[in-house]
Amino acid sequence: MSVQTEAKEQKVVVFSLNQKEYALDVQHVVSIEKMQHFTRVPHVPNYIKGVINLRGVIIPIIDLRTRFQVEAAEYNQNTRIIIVSMADKEVGLIVDEANDVMNIDMDTIESQPDVIGTERQNYIAGVVKIQDRLLILLKLEKILNFQED
Repeated sequence: MSVQTEAKEQKVVVFSLNQKEYALDVQHVVSIEKMQHFTRVPHVPNYIKGVINLRGVIIPIIDLRTRFQVEAAEYNQNTRIIIVSMADKEVGLIVDEANDVMNIDMDTIESQPDVIGTERQNYIAGVVKIQDRLLILLKLEKILNFQED
């Protein structure tokens, strides 16, 4: 009987927000779309910017800058909407730029630091240092949990 060692890697989508790099597990990412017009919806939290009709599916759009209480920025040609799916819900996340898809070694994930700055710590699953890059791994379930607000 041979012993197999399986590399524990996680594939993530890397994106920028306020000049920091974040990562989401690729298994939750449906697509990455260019910024498009959205329809505002009344009486929703300020970080829910509205909804879009993407290939016949109505998808709520969350601005991650507003969700993380980070200074707002103008949308530009690099702005992207990352469509994510979790618990049979699809939601779009507005980010400054979608940078990369990469594999990270699960053993290199460090727990979140005590002080992170303006991001709310419960959104953070961990931190990964890859060469000269620092990636903040996000907990999608916390970002999409609107009951805690």
